[in-house]
Parts: sequence; structure tokens; C-alpha cells
Amino acid sequence: MSGNPNFDTYRLSEDHEAIREAVRAVAEDKIKPYAAAVDEESRYPQEAHDALVASDFFAPHVPEGYGGVGADALATCIVIEEVARVCASSSLIPAVNKLGSMPLLLGAGEEVKQRYLPPLAAGETTFSYGLSEREAGSDTAAMRCKAVRDGEDWVLSGQKSWITNAGVSGLYTVLAVTDPDGQRGNNVTAFVVEKGDPGFSFGEKERKLGIKGSPTRELHFDSCRIPGDRVVGEVGSGLKLALRTLDHTRVTIGAQAVGIAQGALDEALAYVKERRQFGKAVAEFQGVQFMLADMAMQLEAARQLVYVAAAKSERDEADLSFFGAAAKAYASDVAMQVTTDAVQLLGGAGYTRDFPLERMMRDAKITQIYEGTNQVQRLVMARQLLRR
Repeated sequence: MSGNPNFDTYRLSEDHEAIREAVRAVAEDKIKPYAAAVDEESRYPQEAHDALVASDFFAPHVPEGYGGVGADALATCIVIEEVARVCASSSLIPAVNKLGSMPLLLGAGEEVKQRYLPPLAAGETTFSYGLSEREAGSDTAAMRCKAVRDGEDWVLSGQKSWITNAGVSGLYTVLAVTDPDGQRGNNVTAFVVEKGDPGFSFGEKERKLGIKGSPTRELHFDSCRIPGDRVVGEVGSGLKLALRTLDHTRVTIGAQAVGIAQGALDEALAYVKERRQFGKAVAEFQGVQFMLADMAMQLEAARQLVYVAAAKSERDEADLSFFGAAAKAYASDVAMQVTTDAVQLLGGAGYTRDFPLERMMRDAKITQIYEGTNQVQRLVMARQLLRR
């Protein structure tokens, strides 16, 4: 972090506000009506998928040079936030499209970008990210999935765990050890794997607490042959590329958390203004007002931190690691607190599936875990502070 922080680090433009208005309309009309069923049936939100493709909010981060709309990092966060406000599972479509393709934007050669980014921009495929393994979660450098060179090709063997939208996505950025005897952290390479590659398969869907509409599965590689022109960046640079990717995409998880929290606050406000007890609206009780004020205050602080981090992501600033980690950790903690309080404000009704708050509370929990647990985020922040 700089010694003299500049607080004017972002400003919402008229374009940003227009994007918010447009995506909110899509979310309310095309996504929200299906959110409860998507959760209840644990099915992929195809209605949201189709609506996001039709409105150019499917992968808004893809630059115009590759057929995308070229939305900046802040605009992309607004898209994710507004979708998450009504359905967290659906917000993972644009979020994971950015996660899966960000290594290409940061490090791939032009040929790889031209091959894979246009179909993503057109909504012809989704793009997932294969980093974690059963025994290599927070300790990413301990991964065991390996790729062995065979002539011009590479042969992948091993597995990846906790892969969002696995089975739905047609494209995957996969990290694998390419030099088992090499220096830890400098012996991993990134590859693009296509869904139809021989030797590439999927595990069963995980049965989860929340985000049930977004399938989470393992990736299995059984001597999966990858052409040499699918390497992303330099051989051996994959882990550095993966960590740079997370610096940028943790901001989008912060945006998702903000959206979940905003949706919960909206629902709670509507309920307490209508619900009457002891002869007056529940909203008139001071204790309830204090809860609402705290929820809104924490939410707005989280939103501001996410937007500042998004601006730093767009400029790829040196202190992005700190701000990305801070935005993700703070916003996700706020989302968990706000959704819990929102359930409390509805009382018994909040605990039922007749209202969306119990779903929002379940969905919020994962934001504290994926793309690095909040304990890991605090380690990232502390290391940045100690290096100053």
C-alpha cells in the first residue's frame, strides 16, 4: 500500500450507472423468478445463462478486440453484484467466466487469446478454473496434478477439486506441475483444456449448503493429451499467473458478497415495514432500526472497499494484492452478518423457504471460503503490510 492513500480512487460514471440499471432489470425480470427453483432443484440456472448472453452480461470483461463489450473491472463487479442480489448461483456465471479466462488475459499469447476469448464473449461457452486439489487447497504450490511433455504435446494426469461450473463449461484453465524436481512455485504451468479432450472427465456433483445452482465437481485427467499450443504463458510460470489472477478475481467475490447482502437487506426492509406487532410496524421499534442501520452501514463500507479494489484491479496497481484480499474478506464477512441478521428480523418466517433469506444466508457462507479462505486473505494482507 502507498504511504499516502488516495481516496479518490474510483468514480462511478454515467455508463456505470446505466449498466447497473440495465443488469438490474434483467436480474429482476429474467433471473429472480427462477432463483428459488434453481436452489430447490439444485439445477444450473439456464434461464439466467440465456438472459446474460442475450444482454451481453455473460462475460462483460472480455475486451472489444476479442468480440467482447470491454467492461472495466468496476463495471464487471456491478454486473456480478446486481445478479447476486437476486441469485448468487447465477452471479457465478460472469464471475467464473472472468476467473477462468483471466490467466489468458494476463499471460497468454495472442494466438491463444484469439482462439478462446471470442467464443466466450459470444456466449458459446463458459470458462472454468482448475487450481485446487484434494490435498492442495490453500497450499496451492503442493498440487500433484502433473503434465509431462510428449513430443509437441503435453499429457495431463491427476485431478482438480471444487471446480465451479464444472461439466457445464466447455473450457478450463488448468494448473499442473511440469517440472517435479524444479523449484517450488516455479514448476507449474497453465493449460487450456477443452471439455471434449480424450482422458478428461468429471466427478459427481458436490452436495452443498448453498450456491446449489452452480455445479461443483472434480476434474479428472487420465493421460489427457493437450496440444502444445494450449500452454498459457511461459512454461513454469503458471503458479505466479494463478496468484495474479486471484488478486483480480477476489474483487469479484467481494462484489458477489455485496450483492447477496444487498438482496437480504432489501427483503428485510420490505418485511419489517409491513409486519405489525404490538399495534405498530416492526420497523418502528428502535432495536430493529439499530439493526437495520448497522446492516446498511456495514454493507456500504463493504461496497466502497470492493469498488476501490476494482479500480485498482483495472489499473493493476502494486497494492492490489492487499485491496483484493481486503475487499473479499470484509465483504464476505459482512454478507454473512447481514444475511444472518436479516433472517433474524423476519423471525420464524426468515427460517422458512417461503422467503429467500434462508437461501441468501446459505449462499453467503461460501464467499468466506472460496478463492482463498478469509484466514488466507488475512495472511495475504499481513504479508503486504510487513513488506512495506
